[in-house]
Amino acid sequence: MSTDVNQSALTQLASRIKLLLMDVDGVLTDGRLYNVPGPDGQMVETKGFDSQDGIALQWLNWKGIKSGVISGRVSPATVERAKQTKITYVYQGHTEKIPIFEEILRDAKLEPSQVAYIGDDLTDAIVMRRVGLPVATANAREEVKHQACYVTSQPGGQGAVREVIELILKAQGLWEEILKKYEVTV
Repeated sequence: MSTDVNQSALTQLASRIKLLLMDVDGVLTDGRLYNVPGPDGQMVETKGFDSQDGIALQWLNWKGIKSGVISGRVSPATVERAKQTKITYVYQGHTEKIPIFEEILRDAKLEPSQVAYIGDDLTDAIVMRRVGLPVATANAREEVKHQACYVTSQPGGQGAVREVIELILKAQGLWEEILKKYEVTV
């Protein structure tokens, strides 16, 4: 966590979140891109996603909190992962993220203070400066971490998104419901 925001203030920011937006490469993935031959011999890009991030994205959906991705790259793997995890907003091929961010805000009818954004690189910093809960992954560029009020302990593609979702659900008093659903006692 950034030294600029204490735990109480962080919980207060997270309690207002109605939408979680994020970058894809370096956030939902570890940033590695794999090119494999498709059935026609053409190279196809794919990437690996974390299963615990995936179930956590579904929990958000169950609790009425929307999610979305804004990525500079275009990848069929991202579209498929978004379907699997019930991600509401999927924008690819956009390194200029502010127009997309504003479009999503209008569609969702939300204020920037109701949005969290997870980023790892310079193209994310500009969005992070405009949201209520800016988050950087552990593997983010140092310049990006300085824009965040929370830096995850986990790197992108290895549980960073799950960490942020748990933070939001706990701040909103919803985490106990998730534990109860799976009959987990603490």
